[in-house]
Amino acid sequence: MILKRLASGFTALVMCVALAACNTTDTSSQSSSTAATAEAAPVESPAPAEESPETASAASLRVAGLKGPTTMGLCNLISDSEGTGEYDFTMYGAADEIVPLLVKGDIDAAAVPANLAATLYQRTEGQVQVACINTLGVLYILEQGDTVQSVADLKGQTILTTGKGTTPEYVLRYVLEQNGLNPDTDVTIEYFNEATEALSQLQAGRGTIAMLPQPFVTSALSQVDGLRVALDMNTEWEAVAGSKLVTGVLVVRKDAIERDPEAFSAFMDGYAASVEAANTDLEGTAALCEEYGIVAKAALAQKALPECNIVFETGSEMKTDLTNYFQVLYDADPSSVGGAMPDDAFYYNAEA
Repeated sequence: MILKRLASGFTALVMCVALAACNTTDTSSQSSSTAATAEAAPVESPAPAEESPETASAASLRVAGLKGPTTMGLCNLISDSEGTGEYDFTMYGAADEIVPLLVKGDIDAAAVPANLAATLYQRTEGQVQVACINTLGVLYILEQGDTVQSVADLKGQTILTTGKGTTPEYVLRYVLEQNGLNPDTDVTIEYFNEATEALSQLQAGRGTIAMLPQPFVTSALSQVDGLRVALDMNTEWEAVAGSKLVTGVLVVRKDAIERDPEAFSAFMDGYAASVEAANTDLEGTAALCEEYGIVAKAALAQKALPECNIVFETGSEMKTDLTNYFQVLYDADPSSVGGAMPDDAFYYNAEA
């Protein structure tokens, strides 16, 4: 296998979704909003002697990942398949690095923010499908204090966050509105380009409330005295939307599936097992997250994993949860999902 890893110079913290992780920006989503913006500098491992790199690349399923939760569930599969030549993995710092590669067919599949997958479907005129949901909501409201016990308690407050014009903004505004608050008059929302900027404001005492994604939340809790998780946006979203808050998915080109359907099915089986390991073997998975540059430090990854909502959701359940999620985004801003709701052909094996 040709395993491409991030150079050690990759900047530290993840995501982010990004609202998709979360963030998003997606370019669009959370994942990408808190992910490092440096370009990936993958290092190629030597190809097996009996085949050239070109042959291995042609035979491999080329998979891209982002730093943070959307790729944490893949790391066990990366490790298990190392040396087999089945998969060619590359890590990137931001979702917008992946988009042109997937559109041109230079990669076959990618773990990306959910709404970016919908945008890619429109941009490629249906040449990609969503294969699974890999991450549910990773956004949390943090407070340095003890005044926020419900969404209603945010009235009159200033909220520091990331993701202006992307998933985090849509999620926050929707939850506020559904709880009777006007996002434009009842609260003050201050947006920053990266989660580190919002954290610096908290550290400097220029704010006490922030909405941030995992695993950055875990890091922030250790850096700011008195900081606590006040609200889980997963819980708040489900309470008003009646569906799951989705952050990340795996999107795949149709021609890659058609090239070898059985091989792709085997990949999905391996992915499911990898996610299971990510939720049960925290120490081992955390070590791999650091090794592959998905999270800066294993200790941070191990603490954050239980809060990252890593899943492997496929078929009709995936379709239902994504349709509900996309509808909320579409109603807020059609461009957030590529200008139109994805049709049934977007969903891989959705009747299974």
